[in-house]
Amino acid sequence: MAAPARENVAELPPTPLATPMSARSVRWDVEDGGAGLERPLLRQRGSNTTSQMAVVGVNVSHIESLDYEIVENDVYKQDWRSRGRIQIFQYQVMKWLLALLVGSAVGMVGFFSNIAVENIAGFKLLLTSNLMLHNRHMEAFLLYMFCNAVLAATAAALCAYLAPAAAGSGIPEVKAYLNGVDAHSILAPSTLFVKIVGSIFGVSAGFVLGKEGPMVHTGACVASLLGQGGSRKYGLTWNWIRYFKNDLDRRDLITCGAAAGVTAAFRAPVGGVLFALEEAASWWRSALLWRTFSTTAVAAMVLRSLIEYCRSGNCGLFGKGGLIMFDVSSRVTAYTATDIAAVILLGILGGLLGALFNFLLGWILRTYGIINEKGAPFKIILTVAISLVTSCCSFGLPWLSPCTPCPPELPASRCPTIGRSGNFKKFSCPAGHYNALASLFLNTNDDAIRNLFSGGTDSEFGVTTLLTFFVAVYSLGLVTYGVAVPSGLFIPVILSGASLGRMLGKLLGSLTGLDTGLFALLGAASFLGGTMRMTVSVCVILLELTNDLLLLPLIMLVLLIAKTVADCFNKGVYDQIVRMKGLPFLEVHGDACMRSLVAGDVVSGPPITFSSVERVGSVVHTLRRTGHNGFPVLEDEPFAPAPELCGLVLRSHLIVLLQGRIFTRDRVKTGAAEVFRKLAPFDFAKAGSGNGLKVDDLGITEEEMEMYMDLHPITNRSPYTVVENMSLAKAAVLFRDLGLRHMCVVPRTPGRPPVLGILTRHDFMPQYIRGLFQNVLRE
Repeated sequence: MAAPARENVAELPPTPLATPMSARSVRWDVEDGGAGLERPLLRQRGSNTTSQMAVVGVNVSHIESLDYEIVENDVYKQDWRSRGRIQIFQYQVMKWLLALLVGSAVGMVGFFSNIAVENIAGFKLLLTSNLMLHNRHMEAFLLYMFCNAVLAATAAALCAYLAPAAAGSGIPEVKAYLNGVDAHSILAPSTLFVKIVGSIFGVSAGFVLGKEGPMVHTGACVASLLGQGGSRKYGLTWNWIRYFKNDLDRRDLITCGAAAGVTAAFRAPVGGVLFALEEAASWWRSALLWRTFSTTAVAAMVLRSLIEYCRSGNCGLFGKGGLIMFDVSSRVTAYTATDIAAVILLGILGGLLGALFNFLLGWILRTYGIINEKGAPFKIILTVAISLVTSCCSFGLPWLSPCTPCPPELPASRCPTIGRSGNFKKFSCPAGHYNALASLFLNTNDDAIRNLFSGGTDSEFGVTTLLTFFVAVYSLGLVTYGVAVPSGLFIPVILSGASLGRMLGKLLGSLTGLDTGLFALLGAASFLGGTMRMTVSVCVILLELTNDLLLLPLIMLVLLIAKTVADCFNKGVYDQIVRMKGLPFLEVHGDACMRSLVAGDVVSGPPITFSSVERVGSVVHTLRRTGHNGFPVLEDEPFAPAPELCGLVLRSHLIVLLQGRIFTRDRVKTGAAEVFRKLAPFDFAKAGSGNGLKVDDLGITEEEMEMYMDLHPITNRSPYTVVENMSLAKAAVLFRDLGLRHMCVVPRTPGRPPVLGILTRHDFMPQYIRGLFQNVLRE
């Protein structure tokens, strides 16, 4: 896996691959008595060997940070001064309209994905079942395996060749984006297309994976596409959304899209909001909560309307089964001490097996990374190989299960189920009998969960059946996640937990009064808490899925126990994947290695700086030989008696100013009026991916190289700064909470350069810090 990414900042040398460092010491001054407390020397290594690459999907890609900070320069201030009440009202209305439009679009996409999976998978299973009815078992197996392999190969080919960033669930990438990390193509239109089509084919291929995780990524992609006014690359742009050409507004909209994705997957609008708050977003405020809630409400209403339309039989032969909803209706109002003990035991088992799942998944993903690095054909071969293994398990294991007589109270039309989805699959059994394992394996994942969650069916699945299904799903979920297919972990985890919970309910049937279907639900909750370490959002999602508020105390108990147990061993699965991919994610609290350091210990310097009125040639040469995104601007003679920090200027703004040719022959201030005479505020708006101007495209002549340009109008006069002796852990918290890309480090004593360097996201990465110092705390 790639190392954490190095941010492009204004510091020497221009390449981050070799930064010589000398030994430094960390000293704290004690105020009383002037005494000093000096810690042992923290000796730095010779170079920084981290890179600017991270694994996105299954490919290694270049990454950047996002500019969530408001650049308060003269251009920004003039833009807001020039806006009248009508324009400000239009901006606020557009925020709400876009949020509601995102909810509607994501709701329709989720509905389409559900219906497509149900019809494709249902038609495949119908063909297989028809052959089984005529005792053509080998032909049925070959047809089943062939259909799965073709669907899997198609999904893998789309990911490998068209949009590699669409592989996996996409939740780690969305988490990283909302944390401030921009990776190549993670929200591109091609990624959105492959995410939708690839997840449909992948789930229909019978993989033990779900479309719920990819729906979060899909919602983020839809929000990004609408928020940036479409795609200039594909000729889809709307100029009236020009107010949202910035990372700050785009982040809010993508948060709404991620929440809408959960709503479309589970029909859980409140759970979607809480998922965005608990798991996805790194920055939150009350206004965003209200807007996100409105988005999920619209998504839920759109989904509900389309469900009502499908109930009339207008969505295909299998158009009613895929809209996930499990009505458990436990009717449990009181719990005995034995019931509570059973729930605690289930929570402990879920925490232990969830932590083991995360550990094994990390090892498997590292192995798959070696295979994926060999190219697209190997990704497809790996995917097809896993598909064949899955098909053999799904079709072969039911032969080990004996035929079970149908419950006598059920009519013959319901048991056994022939062809379509249902609780009682006939498979190869005689009339009046069903195959329990086939009812779980030869079904869509949603129907398998319904079978496990069904109440009042204690004798439907035996302990041996549930144990076999648990081992198979647990193992297949591990080996499937990581192939070049849009895949989510919610369904494998829910299936594993539900089978374990139902099995425990069967074993404790004489000791507890809880239904086995309720045990299945609590087992799913324990596994979700043990793997993903989410509590509030998972609790509400499960309550919305089951439509039973009486389950709240038991679900809360099992989630808290499972998360507490699992946290003793490792982190949540998405946090582990973010780290494995090399995405420079900033945690809520600073790492332990930061507590013994100050800001001056990790900053590189001296930085590359510009004068407030700089020669054009110096700016052009600096932009050509560096990839830095921000540069400190110093006010010096004759504009100031001594050098002082004027602010920070962005690379993109410098290029726009160069393109405007606002130059003077003498080193004088031109002021903001000259900039506004030639350029409009929207000229400084952030361009789409790959659409930004390049220095070499400007055609600056030699004569213009000797002229001067005033940087005052485009300089952020109020950059965030910290003193060099500030605790690195405290600086990290400020950096994350404020959503910064650059943080200037200034000296604590006069008579030194006004700025010592710039802290960026990379400087807070534990791997980078431990690479600099030999004796800081190890993991």
